Amino acid sequence: VQNDATGLYGQLTGVPKALLPGIGGKKILDFWWETVNTRQLFSEVYLVTNADKYKHYERWATANDFPVENVVNDGSTTLEGRLGAVADLELAIRSRKLQDDIMVIAGDMLCADQNFDIAQVLRFFRSKPGELAIYYELEEGEKSSSRGIVEVCPETHRISRFLEKPQEGVTALRLASVVFYCLRKATLPYLSDFLTLQPQAQDRTFGRFWEWIINEEKLPVFGMKLPTGFQLIGQVGLSDYTKWLAHYSAQQQQCPAKPITCRSYARVGLMGNPSDGFNGKTIAMTISNFWAEVTLMESQALVLLPHPLNDPTEFGSLQDLYCISRKEGYLGGLRLLQATCKKFYQFCSKQGIALTKQNFTLKYDTNIPRQVVMSATLKCLMKFYNITESDLPKPTRANFILNVETDELFITAGLQDRVVQVYEGLVYMDFSKQLMDEQGYGDYIPMDMSSLPPFWLAYLSDPSDSGRIHSNVRQRWLNGKTHTHTHTGMDWSRLAQLMDENFALRLYSFLFIVRCVCLPMQFGSAAKLPGSGGAVVGLCLDQVRLVEMRRAFQEAGCVFCVIVPYNPSGTIGTNSQD
Repeated sequence: VQNDATGLYGQLTGVPKALLPGIGGKKILDFWWETVNTRQLFSEVYLVTNADKYKHYERWATANDFPVENVVNDGSTTLEGRLGAVADLELAIRSRKLQDDIMVIAGDMLCADQNFDIAQVLRFFRSKPGELAIYYELEEGEKSSSRGIVEVCPETHRISRFLEKPQEGVTALRLASVVFYCLRKATLPYLSDFLTLQPQAQDRTFGRFWEWIINEEKLPVFGMKLPTGFQLIGQVGLSDYTKWLAHYSAQQQQCPAKPITCRSYARVGLMGNPSDGFNGKTIAMTISNFWAEVTLMESQALVLLPHPLNDPTEFGSLQDLYCISRKEGYLGGLRLLQATCKKFYQFCSKQGIALTKQNFTLKYDTNIPRQVVMSATLKCLMKFYNITESDLPKPTRANFILNVETDELFITAGLQDRVVQVYEGLVYMDFSKQLMDEQGYGDYIPMDMSSLPPFWLAYLSDPSDSGRIHSNVRQRWLNGKTHTHTHTGMDWSRLAQLMDENFALRLYSFLFIVRCVCLPMQFGSAAKLPGSGGAVVGLCLDQVRLVEMRRAFQEAGCVFCVIVPYNPSGTIGTNSQD
C-alpha cells in the first residue's frame, strides 16, 4: 500500500493481508472462516498472528463470532523477530494442548473458486494412511520457482517428491502445493524435531518442512487436487495482489457461466468389430450424421430434466401409454445421466480431486442409441468442474464410460465404442491381452482422415423397427412361425439335424441383415455390419453405381445416407439423405 501511486488503497494501510478485500469484496479471512466454521467437522478453530497485528484480528473475531480466546499471539512485532510459520503452528498446538488430527490453512490465501467442498477434503484425508497436502495445477504464466512443487503418483496419490521453489529448468512439473494441509495426531511431534534442525526463522517454512518430511523422513504424504487457483497474498506486493484479485474476480463474474453444450457422435465399426471384446484389433470412425447432445447449466439445485420423447411422463391415454411402452420400453435416458454423475463424483473422490459445491441442470437430446449420452455428459462435467486432460486422460475416460454401462447399469457393451467416441475421428485400436493386462487399456492411434473415400450407411426407415432383428424372435415363436426343439437322450444324428435346423431358423430370423449386406454386392460395393443395431455400412468407389444402390435400398424400405465423418479437427465430406 505504501507504493500505491493511485491513492485508491490508502485506507488499507496497516491492514493485515488476511483482512484485505477478496473476491466479491468479502475479506479473505471471512471466506476461510465460513469454510471451516462447521462443528460437525471441526471441534475448534484457532488463528495464529503476531503481536503487531493482534488487535486487528481481535476486532475481526469480535465482529465475526470467532472465539477471541482462540486468537493466538506469537509475541513477535517485526519481520526480523518472526518465529516462522512452522513455529507458529507448533506454538498453537503446544499452548492449547492440542492432541488430535489438525488442518492447517493460510488465512491470507486468495482462492480462485470459493465453492469447494471441505468435507470432501476431510473424507479423502481419513481414507489415506498418512498426511494430506492440497495442490493445484499452475496457471499459464505462473512460475514454478515461486511455489512448492509436488510429484504425485497417479495410482496411490502419494507425493513421491517435494521441491520447494525449484530454480527454473530443474523440473517440468506444474503441480503446486499450497498452505492447506491435514496432519495426523501421531505426526505432530515431527514439528518440534524440524524446529530443532532449523534454528533460523527464514527456514521454518511449511515448504521446507514438507521437503524434509517427504524427501528425507519418507513419511507417507498424499496429495489432493483442487481444480482452482491459489495465491498467498502475504508473499506478494500491492501490484500482484490487485492483479490476482482482478483475475480471480473476472473468473467469478463468468459464473454462472454460459450453458455448456457438448456432443458425442455415433460411430461405425469399419474393421474388426466385435473383436474388442476378445483382445482383437479394430478400426472405427465417428460420423456427424448422428449424435447425442447434452447441455449443462448452473442452477441452485441439481436437476436432471427428462427428455420429452425418451422419458415420457405424460400420456394422452392409457392406450397411448401402452403403445409407447410396448414400442420404446421403460428405460429412458435419465438413468444414463444419473449414473454418469454418480460415477463422476465417485471417481473424483477416489482420485483425490476435490470438486466445488456447485449445482447444475442437465438436459439431453439424441438421434442415436441413448448410451452415447454418457460420453457427452462426461464432457460437460469435466468442463463445469475444470477437470483437465491430465486428471482424466482419454484412455481412462473410455474405461470410465464403459464402467458406467457395465458395472452401474448392467448394459452389455464393448470398449471400442467408448474409445472412438472419446478420441473422435478415425481410430485404430489394439485390445491385445498383454496391453490390457499391463496398462488397463489398449493402444489407440488416431488415423489420417484427409483422403477418406465415400462410405454409406443404410438402416430401416423406422429406427425403432431395427429392434425386430432381436426382439421379435420370441414373438414369432409364440405365433407359431418358428420352432424350438428340446431332445433328451444320446441320439447324435438327431442332434446334428437340430443343429442344421437351428442355423436355418437363425438365418431366417436375421434375414434383414443378410439382405442388406448382400444387396450392395450387386453394385460392386463392400458392406459389413458397423455394430449390432441392424444397420449396414459400406464403401462404393463408383459414384454412378452408388446412386443406383441408394435407389435400391430406398425401394427396400431403408434409409440410405452418405456418411459425413466427424473429424475433431474439422468435418469433411458431404451428406446425402432421402
